[in-house]
Parts: sequence; structure tokens; C-alpha cells
Amino acid sequence: MQSRILAAAFMVGVLVSGAAWADDDCVAPAGKWQSREVLRQQIQRRGWTVQRIKVDDGCYEVRGTDRLGNKFKARYAPDSLRIRELEIDFTRGGEASDYLDHAWKGK
Repeated sequence: MQSRILAAAFMVGVLVSGAAWADDDCVAPAGKWQSREVLRQQIQRRGWTVQRIKVDDGCYEVRGTDRLGNKFKARYAPDSLRIRELEIDFTRGGEASDYLDHAWKGK
């Protein structure tokens, strides 16, 4: 009896976590996507260097370095070019507030 309850709880956990992962995908129709070049220019205006832009789960995935040389990986919505996810390896200094848009910094 306990093993059935444990197995059922495990399956519910797997199903719930799968639903959460599916929500990470971008769903904009291809006709509304902006080009990779526009995204590259947007990133370069921030002082960042782009090493690669690829499509992953309907989002643009970008790898590169910031103005301080820290490596970053970001996911952008292809229609609005807004950051959906950002990972930074702060090996060369900096802080999280450097990566927020000015509206969030109160400027």
C-alpha cells in the first residue's frame, strides 16, 4: 500500500514539474519574430559581446560576455526581445543591479 502511495506521489511530482518546464518555452508566432541581427545590436548597445545566438524551445538563446568580461547566458522572447532568463558568472566583479533595465533601477 505504501509503495502505491509513494509511486502515485512521484508521478504527480513528475507531471507537475513537467508542466512548469513547458511554461519556459516562447510561443510567439514566427511571423512576429524580430531578427537575430536586431537582437545582436540591442545586446551590443549594452556593451556586451555576443558569441552565439541560437533558437531553443522557441526562444533566442544568447551566450557572450558582459562589459566586465563575465560570461552570460540569456533567453529572449523573439517577438519583443525582452529577457526571459539570465545567468551570469560573476568571476570579474559586478553585481545583479548592473543587469536591470533603468526603469527597475529608478532612473
